[in-house]
Amino acid sequence: MKKHKKEMLSEYDFSKGIRGKYAKRYSQGTNLVMLSSDVQKAFQDSESVNEILRVILKIAQRKKIAA
Repeated sequence: MKKHKKEMLSEYDFSKGIRGKYAKRYSQGTNLVMLSSDVQKAFQDSESVNEILRVILKIAQRKKIAA
């Protein structure tokens, strides 16, 4: 088995990063979802994704009740 040399690429710049910025939120648990690029283009931010998902949930609940 060939060992790979672990080396930071020059295009990565973490000089302005903040260590532990999301540590508290991560420890509380998260639900990260990766969107496909075509879906991502349809939304401006995470709030707009949440808004449309809430609408879809309401519709699905109505259909479930009607069935």
